[in-house]
Amino acid sequence: MTAESRPSGGRPVTSLLEQFGQIDIYLFDQLLRGRIVPGDVIFDAGCGGGRNIYHLLREGFDVYGLDADAGAVDSVRRLAAQLAPQLPPENFRAGDLERITWPAAFADVVISSAVLHFARDEPHFHAMLLGTWQALKPGGLLFCRLASSIGMESEVQPLGRGRFLLPDGSERFLVDEPMLVRLTAELGGQLLDPIKTTVVQGQRCMTTWVVRKNGARTA
Repeated sequence: MTAESRPSGGRPVTSLLEQFGQIDIYLFDQLLRGRIVPGDVIFDAGCGGGRNIYHLLREGFDVYGLDADAGAVDSVRRLAAQLAPQLPPENFRAGDLERITWPAAFADVVISSAVLHFARDEPHFHAMLLGTWQALKPGGLLFCRLASSIGMESEVQPLGRGRFLLPDGSERFLVDEPMLVRLTAELGGQLLDPIKTTVVQGQRCMTTWVVRKNGARTA
């Protein structure tokens, strides 16, 4: 990319960082493969300060975000006001995934990055996941990154209720491959990619779960 590079409709950018921010590399992969396209409605379910929607805001996508941390929502509203002033502040709300206040099936792409592993127990995990899934249109894409036991099964200590102590000292709700395969079918989806896991040596495992919701894609 040169100093004269210019995203469609945007001002010139001078670096990849300025264009893409701190986007998750596996979400960036979905962009490169054309699975997130102009015109898509994006919902970041657990948006934090907006690291994964920075580029999407720059490029004029219709973006929505939800986070339990009201301070993070304030931050992402300021980011959106800078990069996408056409979006109303109400597109970014504080709240819980199990009680989303937008209509069902409103988003073409739902991003869930490092969120679901904070579930308190199995019922809470399923409630968070169902709320996230219900926001997705038929034919839509769920991109999910979450902690798992895959590749580190003998190094995590069960605490009960689906939670584990990880080698890095953190406590997380963990999934495994059979669980994700079963959930894909139960939700009514199809894996778009094989389940992929990054093992961070001696610390944790992070799994990428990419699912297409069954049904014809709607406008």
